[in-house]
Amino acid sequence: MTEKLFTRNFTLLILGQLISLFGNFILKLALSMYVLEVTGSAAIFAGILSAATIPTILLSPLGGILADRADRRNIMVALDALTGVTVLGAALVLSGSNAIAVISTLLILLSILGAFETPVVQARIPTMLQGDNITKGNAVVNQVASLSYLIAPVLGGVLYAMFGLKPVMYASVVCFFVTALFECFIKLSYQRVQNKGGVLRIVKQDFLSSMQYISKEQTSISKMLLLTAISRFFVMGITIVGLPFLVRTVLALNVCRFAHTAEDAKSFHRKSDGLYINGYFVRPAHRANRVRFSV
Repeated sequence: MTEKLFTRNFTLLILGQLISLFGNFILKLALSMYVLEVTGSAAIFAGILSAATIPTILLSPLGGILADRADRRNIMVALDALTGVTVLGAALVLSGSNAIAVISTLLILLSILGAFETPVVQARIPTMLQGDNITKGNAVVNQVASLSYLIAPVLGGVLYAMFGLKPVMYASVVCFFVTALFECFIKLSYQRVQNKGGVLRIVKQDFLSSMQYISKEQTSISKMLLLTAISRFFVMGITIVGLPFLVRTVLALNVCRFAHTAEDAKSFHRKSDGLYINGYFVRPAHRANRVRFSV
């Protein structure tokens, strides 16, 4: 008998991801438009985005380790709730005089939280589904992300043009809190892992074992990681920073044009990577289900 794909847990996960990604994309689009309008500088815009990327690069390995050793449902709820509180706090203190500092800090904090959330999201699917449904579940999650990439920038641009930055921020806060509420109803089994040694020792052991796995046992993963990194290095700056700057500042086109450009840039960026690999830094027992390829 074929097991059902859209179980209660998986349906709640998909709904939560759809709402969370929508809130994330409209927020970042509005923040990007605001920074370009206020500064008119591609250098400042690129600098803020670069600073916000660093925490994700450095902390993602820790996110994978945490996803394997802690209660994933509780982590999901906590991260989405913290994201909502962070955005709400930023919206309340935001003013014309401190806007760039607040936005920069907000993007860095969101990057830190996202570094822990992404591995947890990928780790949940094998615990919810079994067999071929794991592959199908990953495909559904990818489709949800793609749908959000297509729809959110357009709606975010319209909302920003009609209401401004703060209402968009408040709307994203609602999205994050609703996601956290949905995740409260997800029921996942959890068995506490017996940890021997201190936190630093555990992190070191898990990190080294994961690096050994992708560098010696599965060398194809390391090659694809390198290919993805090179693609992002040469493509991301042009598509994520260059095109919006040209459309909004140089050509002085309206917000909706900016939103369409952001949508096209993100879609092109995803396609240029060719594939995505998630959950690299995981313990050997979970690697079979945590390494995902998407074309």
